[in-house]
Amino acid sequence: MKRNIVIAAVTAAALIGGGTATALATTGDDQGSARQAATTQLSNDDVRDDRDDDGDRDDAEKAVSADVTASEAIASALKHTSGTVVSAELDDEDDSGKVVWTVDVLSGDNTWHSVSVDPANGKVLGSHTDDEDDTAQVRAALKGSSVTAEEAAKAAAGKGVVTSVDLDDDGKNKSWEAETRKSGGAEQDWKIDLTSGKVTADRADAQDDDADDADDQD
Repeated sequence: MKRNIVIAAVTAAALIGGGTATALATTGDDQGSARQAATTQLSNDDVRDDRDDDGDRDDAEKAVSADVTASEAIASALKHTSGTVVSAELDDEDDSGKVVWTVDVLSGDNTWHSVSVDPANGKVLGSHTDDEDDTAQVRAALKGSSVTAEEAAKAAAGKGVVTSVDLDDDGKNKSWEAETRKSGGAEQDWKIDLTSGKVTADRADAQDDDADDADDQD
């Protein structure tokens, strides 16, 4: 009877834990071994669940927990590849899924470089060249500007954790655009003036968000 009770208990524990366990016990010592096996299985399942939960963290949480700021990532990229930084973004790498800073640098010979920077320690993980067709447009937008991408990132940092900074070279009002997040996950877009460094809320983006909210309510 005791053997049947032990087997039933171990089997139930294994099913609840999502795993399997085998009970080969008829004596008191074997009963203890079976219980230990079930406990070990459940502990292993708990560890896997914790890893899954950690792996499912969204980019907002990863961004807030990054040790290397946007401005620091830009500075690190420029030490590796000289030129003008046009954008920096904290995002997943296509091949590994690891979150890294991706910094786009336009060098003096008009070659585009994409530099990957580790958000944990600021080390450059690698770089490659890109083909872009808006080099002339970017050069024209930055002509006469006095605020760099690094300075724009520092300015926007007063609004939250900067997860991206990018040159907006469309239209008349050219500027740096930055996205910030707070610990609760709320995000907001900002514009940074190319000459004064003044930070203002991106009203166009806010209006788009309001329109999306209205559509969702409908």
